[in-house]
Amino acid sequence: MVYLDSFLFPDADREWEFRLDVKRTCYNTLYPFFLLSGIGLERLDFEPLTILHGGNGSGKTTVLNVIAEKLHLHRETPFNRSNFFQSYVDQCNADETHPIPANSQMIVSDDVFDYMLNIRNLNEGIDRQKERIFEEHMLAKHSSFQVRSLEDYDELKRRNSARRKTQSSYVREQLMDNVRELSNGESANFYFKQRIGTDALYLLDEPENSLSPQGQIELAEYLEQAVRFMGCQLVISTHSPFLLAMRGAKIYDLDTHPVDIKRWTELGEVRVYADFFTLHQEEFSQHLTDD
Repeated sequence: MVYLDSFLFPDADREWEFRLDVKRTCYNTLYPFFLLSGIGLERLDFEPLTILHGGNGSGKTTVLNVIAEKLHLHRETPFNRSNFFQSYVDQCNADETHPIPANSQMIVSDDVFDYMLNIRNLNEGIDRQKERIFEEHMLAKHSSFQVRSLEDYDELKRRNSARRKTQSSYVREQLMDNVRELSNGESANFYFKQRIGTDALYLLDEPENSLSPQGQIELAEYLEQAVRFMGCQLVISTHSPFLLAMRGAKIYDLDTHPVDIKRWTELGEVRVYADFFTLHQEEFSQHLTDD
């Protein structure tokens, strides 16, 4: 599914017109002006799966932030808008094949980190509560209690309940089990599966962070399914060769000036991996022989 068909950024001439209209000169930067025009990026045409590839500082995240802001997409983590960010967004234009679904959103790596941190904090709170309930159970088992007023009746019922139950059953009754704390990679993949639903546009900024190679392969498989079977359109910035190799991906290489469309096997970063493993091919072959 294609919701966002194309996106146009201001060219260098329009940016200079804006620069001349800026009265104050106290700003150190006009970011994001001149960043994308500097690499010849004026237009993106999207497929159901579009990938932005480039080194740090190439503008991948800026592109996603600008698109998300222009389309008013939901996002959890705020970002540095800068003084001129909205002025830049106002000069951009989006062409929608279909209306952008309301559940569309942008997901960044900080969202995943926050999710994992929240699970850990929740589990720490649960553990502290467990210690309190353990002590409560021990007190009920081994101390006497007399009812002196109606206010003491609930306490008597609680103590009688504790005496009839084992410590573990009493704690389970009083407190929820710990939220299952997965490994970082498992948590990240679980997060994406929970957040990426059906029939929506999703912008993903380096979703491979925190994932092992195997975890990246699993994420790539899920993202392919989201595009093929769930009516999703994905625009992803990534360094991961496992994500770059996804079937049907249209890849913009922001490391080339002007920005160009390439196959994943043509990307300089991927070629570094390929050359490295080719250099050590004999060692891999020897390992297979030893096995």
